[in-house]
Amino acid sequence: MLRLVTNFSGGGRTILNFLDEIAAGRLDAQVVRAITNRMCDGVDRLRARGIEVVIVAWTKDTTPESYAAQFWPVVEDAQPDLVLNCGFLRLLLVPPAWEGRIFNIHPSLLPQYGGKGMYGNHVHRAVLANGDSESGCTVHFVTSEYDTGPIVLQERVPVRSDDTVESLAARVFAQECVAYPEAVRLYQQGRLSIEDGKVTIR
Repeated sequence: MLRLVTNFSGGGRTILNFLDEIAAGRLDAQVVRAITNRMCDGVDRLRARGIEVVIVAWTKDTTPESYAAQFWPVVEDAQPDLVLNCGFLRLLLVPPAWEGRIFNIHPSLLPQYGGKGMYGNHVHRAVLANGDSESGCTVHFVTSEYDTGPIVLQERVPVRSDDTVESLAARVFAQECVAYPEAVRLYQQGRLSIEDGKVTIR
């Protein structure tokens, strides 16, 4: 069984999807801890599902370096096999021991629409403003820069002429609910390797 630590900053929907996948027997894993940088709706939702939630607060005086010094001991105390960013909106510096052991899900086809400030509806609004014909989601390994780690897999969706930010977001999120658990399964099966900054699926 794979031990997971999940990180979030909002409603916790991505983590709830993992809990549903686990409950349905489609993923042999356990969410052993969830970490958030702030009080948010997901705290109560996850606690209601029996998940331990730890708040490692990011304040106006916090730097990525000072945050990492607080964050990683909380992760390591839970002894996870894999760490999952699930709508975690702060830059997380990744120490060498955790390289290749932390994933993120991003609501665009990276490298498009990545980087600081590009998350959630900001991404979908930019896709629509640019008149793109397709969008999607990307699961990637996390590095110490926003949205630049090796890509594990992507799922694509068409952008429709009548799309709103909300309708596009819903369609992309539905694919996130498929892609992210699949990436975790590939990791658990030992089928992922990183060579020259690119992921190979065996």
